[in-house]
Amino acid sequence: MKDIPHNLWTKTRDHGETTKNPLESSLQQLKCHFTWNLLEGEKSLDDFEDRVCNQTEFQNSGFKATMYNLLAYIKYHRGQSEAALESLQQAEELIQKEHADQAEIRSLVTWGNYAWVYYHMGRLSEAQVYVDKVKHVCKKFSSPYRIESPEMDCEEGWSRLKCGKKHTEKAKVCFENCLKRNPKNPEFATGLAISTYRLEEWPPSQDPIDALRQAIQLDPDNQYVKVLLALQLQKMNKESEGERLVEEAVEKAPCATDVLCGAAMLYRKKDDPDKAIKLLKKALECMPNNAYLHSYIGVCYRAKVLQFQCQKMGENEMYENREELQELIEQAEYYLKRADELNGNLVHVCSFLACLYSQAGKYEEAEYYFQKEFSKELTSTDRQVLHLRYGNFQLYQMKCEGKAIHHFIEGVKINKESKAKEKLKNKLQRIAETRLSKNRADPEALHVLAFLQELNKNRQPADENSERGLDSEHLVPSASLAED
Repeated sequence: MKDIPHNLWTKTRDHGETTKNPLESSLQQLKCHFTWNLLEGEKSLDDFEDRVCNQTEFQNSGFKATMYNLLAYIKYHRGQSEAALESLQQAEELIQKEHADQAEIRSLVTWGNYAWVYYHMGRLSEAQVYVDKVKHVCKKFSSPYRIESPEMDCEEGWSRLKCGKKHTEKAKVCFENCLKRNPKNPEFATGLAISTYRLEEWPPSQDPIDALRQAIQLDPDNQYVKVLLALQLQKMNKESEGERLVEEAVEKAPCATDVLCGAAMLYRKKDDPDKAIKLLKKALECMPNNAYLHSYIGVCYRAKVLQFQCQKMGENEMYENREELQELIEQAEYYLKRADELNGNLVHVCSFLACLYSQAGKYEEAEYYFQKEFSKELTSTDRQVLHLRYGNFQLYQMKCEGKAIHHFIEGVKINKESKAKEKLKNKLQRIAETRLSKNRADPEALHVLAFLQELNKNRQPADENSERGLDSEHLVPSASLAED
């Protein structure tokens, strides 16, 4: 992964520092991507670019100028200043075409970006030209270099929404400010609805239903917002209204990848992977090299594998249907492997692949993908899940209880409470009890129990049935595949 070159952007970080010249002082007053510090806190420019450019959300929105401004910002940080200028030119042309009646106001962010790029290129006279263009417009509003404008707040809001979840709170504030000035504007209402929907699962926020309905009322043709409303209704057990909205959205926007992906998510959550796969494959026709789409399709095929395995079948029936199961496994492997080829940093893809290969008896391939997943930068919860899956692989496929115990313990040691951690502790408890039932002096079992007791001295013994159905060798042939 490419680290962010700090020397290219530190000048924009601390607006309180003493500036070197009047031009730089003017630049720091501009409202644009360089003063919004969109890269602050990012570890990798590659990850940032992938999030902005390749995730499917907003791919069909009308905010093309926003995307070109973001591309210019990214290209500049990659040291591609000339390419950045080309992207800004495209943004400027789109604004003239799509917002001819508001071209000056809508261009202020783009002009600010031009000024910063030229400044860092050492082309100070050209940087000054764009600073003066901004100043000329702002003077009309009695402000030297920045104005409080809903159009500018809107541009910042969409830019932040494209940059990922940690920018969502600030994006929401931007759209709230916009609506204070123009409460009936469909674009502002849509931005607020989307940011409110996103926040519903991060810091706790208000119910996004009202904001989504208001956005649809102001812009009935926004099919993506309809899909978000459907997903929210699904969470509230109002599936019939949600499905009706999704069907309407897909019918009216049959080629919009963001609509298709949102609809697929609804059917995936409804345990209807076939419908989800159909919609995602349609989206894939428009974006054939999108790693996320391949990943989603692979996950849906994996869900079909799990559904198949959980069916109650006799041995003869299982034998007769083995070709169907093998085909499902191969489809899941194909799409997940393609996702990994297109973007090797996607979380869970490699461990999903590893579990599928273990199910197919391809243990070397499984080991390879498990180790590849271990090599990634993972969150605490994701690493716990990985230790759980790999421990299951060692326990059930490789019949190596010692390695399984080691990974279950490593997962529990991670200081993060999660469902995976509870499963890991239950695994260890049950292994220890099984071993002690055969040998009351089993040293490894006693060590495991001592570890668990130290971890939580007041913890009650785990219910021996607590995970039955998740990893029973009788119910699910490959326990590591079923464990999430």
